[in-house]
Order: sequence, then structure tokens, then C-alpha cells
Amino acid sequence: MNSGKLLRIAAHEANNSTEASLGEAFLLIQNQLKPPFPLTIPSPSEYSQLNRAIAFGVLTEPHLTKTHLTHLHAIVVDGYELFTSILVKLCNESFPKLLDSPKSQLLHVCSALVNVSALKIESLLISLLRQINGGDFTESNLWLSSELLKMLSDNWNWLLEESLVLTSALFVYLRLLSDHYRLAGSVKLEELKRMEIDFCVKVLRQCFHLCLQIGRDLVRLLQDLVYISEFKDLWKDLLSDPKKLGVAEFSDLSDIYRIRTPTHYFLLRIPPEMESQLRFLLTYVRWGNQRRYQAWFAKKHLCWPGSETVISDIVRFICCAHHPSNEIIQSNVISRWAVIGWLLKCCRRNHFEANVKLALFYDWLFFDDRVDSIMNIEPAMLLMVNSVPKYVDIAHMLLEFLFLLVDNYDVDRRVLLARGVTASCRLLLRKGVVHSMEPLTSCDLLSPLLREKLRSFLPGSELSDKNKIQEGEVSVASEGKRLVQC
Repeated sequence: MNSGKLLRIAAHEANNSTEASLGEAFLLIQNQLKPPFPLTIPSPSEYSQLNRAIAFGVLTEPHLTKTHLTHLHAIVVDGYELFTSILVKLCNESFPKLLDSPKSQLLHVCSALVNVSALKIESLLISLLRQINGGDFTESNLWLSSELLKMLSDNWNWLLEESLVLTSALFVYLRLLSDHYRLAGSVKLEELKRMEIDFCVKVLRQCFHLCLQIGRDLVRLLQDLVYISEFKDLWKDLLSDPKKLGVAEFSDLSDIYRIRTPTHYFLLRIPPEMESQLRFLLTYVRWGNQRRYQAWFAKKHLCWPGSETVISDIVRFICCAHHPSNEIIQSNVISRWAVIGWLLKCCRRNHFEANVKLALFYDWLFFDDRVDSIMNIEPAMLLMVNSVPKYVDIAHMLLEFLFLLVDNYDVDRRVLLARGVTASCRLLLRKGVVHSMEPLTSCDLLSPLLREKLRSFLPGSELSDKNKIQEGEVSVASEGKRLVQC
């Protein structure tokens, strides 16, 4: 009788319900999982049990992989949708706890499902991509990066038909490459870097029209790689001759800046477990209790070497993918801006701090209220306003960085960037996110140069509290001026 296990469960942890369900199904019909297989069509309940049993068997019995997959192919009546859904659930909920053998088997089975174009296989691949931890240079994490990249490269023709998987993989590996390329490591790491470069450049050169789905964050990722020769050449074409990339409707970089990046892409660099914990922190933890939860989160996700790089991904997620309801905004739950202020304090190196500030302000530079959400730009404004006077150094640092971005991020398109910042400030005032800019423009603790620079983005009528909140709109400022507690 099979005594295989899927997960690594500590003595103090409860049994995993998904593992228990799959294991029970396997034990109940274990004798039916050997050839010759029945030719009868199973009932819906039997079909569900068979899929769960085969899933457990194929993950825990590597020596019988071919037998289990042959059985699956023989019984499938739904395009593999149920079987793939079982694997997606397992991956989303428990991938970090999977034992090495089931983890390896999961990727092997995923490749087999790609070969038969199984329904929901794209969800499984995207779930696996999310399991690659940023800043984690352990052998197991690099192995996962490498194996997934090999699978995608080996199924190039299929990938071309799955634009969401293609662009998701590009987003993930561009982001990973910016971390990996700075490292001098093992032969395996060098091989992985070469594979990442080849894959990303191939996607960008052959499928740039699909890559535009990523929107403006594609530019943010590419600019972090311009020191790599292959990307330097691509960047030159992007700026000087976009037609080389095969997109007739694309004439200038500003066309990409105007495309808002869909929420889906920000989830890709946040593993499901981290996402759940961030959403819990921003939905249930009240002011005064946040230090304990922040320490818990940092111990779990921000304490290993290299983990600082993840902070910019977390900030993009908080700004662009976690938009609290009005009920949460008006409650005593800790605000997004305060969590971001704490995350900024977690950065110990200038390079990572600069990336976090760019992640915070990126949508300000290209803001257009016809396509962009005010919730994406709200945290930066509230962090600055609520930081004075006690934490004026934060407001000073952020304003200084914002104005440096406007002047230097893209000199040839400075007017576009300045227009975006002006549009951001105007909308935040008009919607009552802040009643006035006076806490910043009248703060003597801020340098006169910064205050004057800020005024240049605001008509005089918008410097005072003359902008009334439209009836029925939530004023985030009404929750009171709370200080960043780090």
C-alpha cells in the first residue's frame, strides 16, 4: 500500500485538507489505478475521485508516472479541467511545503498537460511562476526558475498562442534577471542568466506587439537591464526605430507610458502566501497593533539575504493591486501609506530604496484620469502629507525623489512626466484625498526649494482648502492625520 506524502508538515501543524482529500481518494481506489483499466465511463462522483487519486499517485509515485498519465488520458471527458484545477489548488495553497519529489513531479505533469493543451493549464503555469521568490538565490528556487524556463522554451509554438502566459513569463523573468545578473555565482546560475536573456530577448524581438499588454511597467523593467548588451541594443531600437520591433501602431515610448499595467502582472511577483498575508495586514490589523504583524511579516519574508529586492514588488502590489473598500478606508485599519512608510524604512541599501520610491511614484509620472485609478497614486500623497512634521525627513526624501524623476527619468519627455504629476495632484485635491497641499507647501521644516518646486505643479487656487469633497465621496483625509509608525 502506498504511504507517499505530498507535503512537509511540522509536528505542530494540522493536516492539510487538500493532501488528505487526494490521499483518501488514492487509498480507496488504489487497485483500480493499475492496468488493465476499466472501459466503462465513470459517473461524475467517480470521475472526481479518479482525478484526485491519479493526481496523488502521479505526484508520489514517480516510477509509475507513465501508467498514471496513460490512465488519465483514457478517462478524461472534460479536457483535463478538473485534474488541472486540482493541481492549481495544490500549487496556490501548498507549493512551498511540497516535498522535493512531488515538486519535481508537478513540473513534469505540467509539461505533459501543456502537450495536450489541457484546459486551465495557463492558470497552473502562472501559479508556478508566482512561486519563484524574488531575492531568493537558494538552489531550490533557482532550480524552479530554470525548469519552468526550459518548459516554456521547449513549448514555444504553444506559448505563442497563449499571450497571457507569454507576457506573464516575460514580466517574471525580466524582473528576476535584474537580480540574477548582478550576482557572480555557480555554473548553474550563469546558465540560468543566459537562458533568461535569450528567452526575454526572443519574446521582445518576435512578439513585441503582445508585450505591449504589460503596459508602462514593461519600460520600468527594461530600464533596469540596459547595462546588459542584448538589452542595450533592444533599447536603442525602441528609442530610435520602433519599426524594427514590428509594431506599426507604436511610434514613440510615450505610447507605452500611456498604457496602464493590468493588475494581473503585479500579482506575479507576490507569491500566493505573501499575498494572503499582505491582504490580511491591510484588511484586519488595526492602528496600534501593526508593529507585531509587521515584525511577523518581515521575519517571514524580508530577513534573508537579497530579500530587499522584493520590497519594490510589494509596493507596486499595494498601490496597484490592493484597493481597499470605502468601509476599510473609514475604519481603524492600518492604511496603505503607513505600511509603505514602514517598508521604506526596511530598505538598507540606496539601490533598493530608489527602486521602492520609483515603484511608489511610477503612475504619477504618466497619470491620466481617463485610464488610471486614483487609488494607485493615493498612498504616496498620504504618506507625504501625514509624515509632517514628525517624520518630515520622509516627506523631504519623497518630494526630492519625485522632482528628480520628473527632471531626469526621461529627459526627452519631461513635459509628459510633469503633466502626469500635475494631473495627479489636481485629482487628489479635487476628490478630497487631501483637503489641501498646505501641510507641505507651508511646512518650514521642508526646504524652500522643494516647496517652491511643489507649487509649480499647482495653480494657486489648489493650494488652499477651497476644493470641497463632492457629495458621497470618501475623504481619506477624514480618517485623521496619523503618523507613520515604523
